[in-house]
Formats: sequence, C-alpha cells, structure tokens
Amino acid sequence: MWHDLLHFDPVIYPLWRRQLPAPLKTILEPVMRQFYPVHTDRHEPQDLQEMARFLADWNLVQERNLQTIVNRLIEVDPQINLIPPDGEPIAYDGTLLHIPAQWEQTERVLVSWGRMYPKIYPMHAQLIEAISAVAICEVLVPSALWAKAITLYLDNRGLANTNNIQFSVLRTDDVWIRDYGAIMGITPDGQKVAVNAIYDVLPTYPQADDNGMVNRWAAYHGYPVQPLNLHTEGGNLWSDGQGTLIMSAQIFYSNPYYNRDRLIEYLHTVFEFEKVILTPRLILEETGHIDLLVKLANAETILISEASSFSTEDMLRQAKRIFERRTNAKGQAYQIFELPTPNLYLNWGAYTIRRAYTNSLTVNGRVLVPVFDIPSDDIALATYAKAMPDFDIIPIDSSIGINGGGAVHCMTKEVPL
Repeated sequence: MWHDLLHFDPVIYPLWRRQLPAPLKTILEPVMRQFYPVHTDRHEPQDLQEMARFLADWNLVQERNLQTIVNRLIEVDPQINLIPPDGEPIAYDGTLLHIPAQWEQTERVLVSWGRMYPKIYPMHAQLIEAISAVAICEVLVPSALWAKAITLYLDNRGLANTNNIQFSVLRTDDVWIRDYGAIMGITPDGQKVAVNAIYDVLPTYPQADDNGMVNRWAAYHGYPVQPLNLHTEGGNLWSDGQGTLIMSAQIFYSNPYYNRDRLIEYLHTVFEFEKVILTPRLILEETGHIDLLVKLANAETILISEASSFSTEDMLRQAKRIFERRTNAKGQAYQIFELPTPNLYLNWGAYTIRRAYTNSLTVNGRVLVPVFDIPSDDIALATYAKAMPDFDIIPIDSSIGINGGGAVHCMTKEVPL
C-alpha cells in the first residue's frame, strides 16, 4: 500500500539550480547527476560532437557510434526561427479582446522542450506527434543545435509530421509554457494580440527567461502585446469563446488586494466577456489552476474531477455544485461529465503530486488527454469519448511529467487561427 502513496520518480524541476547551502549542495549534486544532465545544463553542447555525446550518454538515439550520430545530425534540416533575445513588441492600446475557445481552429501550439529531463522526452514527442498531425507545433529551444538534436530524436520515432514542426530559438527556463506563455486575444477586426500577465517567478532558481518569453516571442511574430495587471498564469483561465470566463479562487491568493467585484471590473477593461465563474481551489495542489479541476468540452459541457479523493472531496463537491446551479453567459445549463480523481502521492516524500485528467488540450478535432499508467486511465478516456464524441481522443503518457505538477495542458500553449 505504501508504494501507492510514496513514489521515487524524476522531478521535473531543475533542482540543481536551487540556491542551497554549500554543504547540502555537495551532498545532493552527485545524486542529481544520476538522473539529470547537470553538466550539460551548465555547459551546453557547442558543436555536433558534444551534442552527439549527450544524445549517446542519455540513450536518446539508437546509434552508439559518435561519428554516426554526428553524420545524422548534419543530415537533419529542421525549420528554425531565430528569435532575437532583445525583441520589443508593439504595445496594444485598442478595444477589448475576445479570447477564443480552445475547440475553435488553432494555428499552432507552442511546446518548450525539456532538454534537461531525458525521462520526459517521450512525453514531449507524443505531444508533438499528436499536434503536428493537425496544426503547426512550435518547439522552443535555446539554440539551433538543440533543434537538430530533437529533430533526430523525433526522426528515430518516425511518427511526427515534420512539415508542421517549427523550432524557435528562444531560451526558456522551464517546460510549463502554459504558465508564462501569452494568453492570445483577438481584436474586433481579427488581429491577434498577446496578453502578458504578471508571472511570479520562483525565488529559488532563475526564471528570467520564462518571464521575458512573451515579449520576445510576440515581437518576432508581429503580435502587439497587452499587459494584464494580474499575478496569474494561463492555466487559471478558461474561456468558452461565447462570453464566459472560468477561473479558480487561486486568483485571490495571488492577488489579495482584489475582491470578486474589483477583479471582474478590472477584467472588463481588458477582455470582452459577460460572465465569470469562480470555483474553489484544490488543497494540497501547488498551482491552484482551474485546468487541474475542470475542462471545457464545449460551451455547454464540463468535464470535472469527481469528489472521490479524501483530500479534495469537499472542494470538488463544491465545484460540481457551482456548475450544476450556474449557466454560461448564454443562459445555457451545463451538462457535467465526471472524470476519475486518482489519489495523490508524495514524490520523494517532499512533493505532493495530484493527477488530473482535466489537464488536456483540444486542438483541431483532437483531444490530447493525460494518462498515468493506472487503471482509471481507461475510464477517463471513455468519459472523454462520451463527452466529446466528435473528437479524436489521443492518450498522452504523463506519468513522468505529472511529477512537476502538471501534464498536457500545462506543457502546451495554443495560438488561434
């Protein structure tokens, strides 16, 4: 029974960057080097030979001969966008912005490749393979050399549509692009605008590159930027594209000087909407994000985690009652589908991990659903098929990725067509 509560899985955060006392760091670093390419993070490969050795050392390619890997790296020819590190976007100063629903047409989906977490490469590959079949997948990497390495890794799997994969040389610190990426809004004349919320970086290791991502990315793509004067992340904002916004009470933990009325008043200065639905935030769950609680299938259909976990039973029951009693902005009642709620576990006895099937991505007729190699996966996939019968349901193995506190939705950021 203990092994259901206590796991010893890879941690999807760069622990070696943390500001730790020197004696503790001396003890921990040799251990971390067994799980992560710590040396590579501090001394990134500068040429094909160094990259070939990295790929071979971490068993990321089938070939074992370094020169063979170098030759293959030379052969691959990925599409690469070189994004200037000092790009400054145009400021948006126009009318209110419409946030499209996720089930509307998507032009591209962004993924920040977790190059320092070899165990997560298969999950990233599954994401890119599923996305590239129906949309452009824009993969953020720190250099063109990394673009070649990842292309070789994907080529070895042979499942991605390479015509729909673009690599953007844009350095980020972490894989959680839903947190720091742009919330895309649309002007009344159809122009796309990147909304840049206040991103709260963690104090224990650098996240300056994550914090600056929106401006650099938007400047390159020619999108104006609208600041959002709220401490929040994209994982805590759902829109049905028809006037309803859904958030969790995390917004008040992050912005204690706002009450409900003031929050809604401020949101009305940026976004075009008619109704806000606020749910409780889960306890023993670090992010507080709405995407770990509910999923919008369409404007009238909600997928929600069932109230079966002892630690969150009350909060989940409250959330369900809210959607049972409320309507969307068009006055339509919600049809509710309940997803299994796997029990939480402790990773390394220190990190509380909550798995949520709501943390999925809808993209151009597909739903990429996180699965965790547990029996309730089949129930979750069947529930999605009932709730979203016109969509292809694609399982994404998130059993490693979830150890960073998120899954499919947290690791992706869509840009509407």
